[in-house]
Amino acid sequence: MSAAAVRDSGLQPERTSLSWGRTLLALFAADLLIWRSWAVAGSQSTRVRGSAGWAGAGTTDYLGVCALAAMVATGMLCLCVLARVHQLRDSSYEAPAALMRWAAAGVIVLGTSAVAAMALGR
Repeated sequence: MSAAAVRDSGLQPERTSLSWGRTLLALFAADLLIWRSWAVAGSQSTRVRGSAGWAGAGTTDYLGVCALAAMVATGMLCLCVLARVHQLRDSSYEAPAALMRWAAAGVIVLGTSAVAAMALGR
């Protein structure tokens, strides 16, 4: 049986693609909020200079690590979303387990980065 014969002719693949796109948009928003908290902490640490050096420089460094981890996780999730959307266009087969593992790892890293940025940003 060919892939065209197996494919669902309904709207389910299209709805699934759209939901992946909405999820990616929400992840980009979380990523931007993490980057914003890093930028705000960086601007505050450059305005306040203590006698022992930059006040809050350690927090800014940790927020930078959170922002970098969030950016890498968002990029990884973007690749997962693009791969899944192409799979849905080609066939209605279920997602490969490896793709779902990478997507889950990306969401966990992004979520951890967001929580850490909130804790550090105060």
